[in-house]
Amino acid sequence: MSSSLPAVEPTWKTVIRLMRWDKPTGRLILMIPALWALFVAADGKPEPLLLLVIILGSLATSAGGCVVNDLWDRNIDPQVERTSSRPLASRALTVKTAIVIAVVAFLCAIGFALYLNPLSLVLCVLASPVIILYPLAKRVFPVPQLVLAIAWGFAVLIPWSAVTGSLDTAAWLLWGATLLWTLGFDTVYAIPDRKYDAQVGVNSSARFFGKNTPQVVGLLFMGTAILLLWLGVYKALGAAYIVTWAIACGLWFTHFRKLRNPRQPAHVYGQIFRENVILGFVLLTGMIIGSLV
Repeated sequence: MSSSLPAVEPTWKTVIRLMRWDKPTGRLILMIPALWALFVAADGKPEPLLLLVIILGSLATSAGGCVVNDLWDRNIDPQVERTSSRPLASRALTVKTAIVIAVVAFLCAIGFALYLNPLSLVLCVLASPVIILYPLAKRVFPVPQLVLAIAWGFAVLIPWSAVTGSLDTAAWLLWGATLLWTLGFDTVYAIPDRKYDAQVGVNSSARFFGKNTPQVVGLLFMGTAILLLWLGVYKALGAAYIVTWAIACGLWFTHFRKLRNPRQPAHVYGQIFRENVILGFVLLTGMIIGSLV
């Protein structure tokens, strides 16, 4: 008889998993607000090099943030079903290796940031501690997803200021919409982990809002819709944008209805999260068309 050992994953694949590049949904949902801001601020025609810098910068920042998150949570993740197979949780990578990867990722992000103007560079510096300390917020702050939403908000402010050199009313409308949207979809993402989070003693917005979570998420999505409509009127984005905004509102209402059913299987929450990525690109399409027409 012959026995076979389980295949060992190549190190490069483990590194890819550590940076979450094997899960593009999470990377795209960070990139979406940055693209919203870039295209609206540039009237639908951003400089190609700036577009590339924003895309690569968001990928590098996201990678560094994911590694830092896993470093903070390396002793908690093994106790949560969804995160137990992460490279640091499973000890597939060492802490030293992860630190090196995080440093490289952030150095790449800094390199891209140096292309930006002084205001954008200052905003990048201000965003850094928020990104690095977000995992700590889960231990000391009852609604840590709000900290993540603030970090996400910098994805609007940095590209906008890179185009215009300032932050006007439209920028803050988009920032507010992104803040509420992020808090909404990340609260949904946290719902299946509630029992595990309670067991290991970490906070989440889904735990904090408890049985009122569907109503709160519904209000957050409603607030997002109102601010995005205000943005469309303020920037005169026209009928094409309003059509995509209406599609987004329809999807958000569908998500709210699903959340009201407490017996939803766990995969539905991940599905809602992924549909928000699609929704984000639908809105981006409307923003581009509305800015160009």
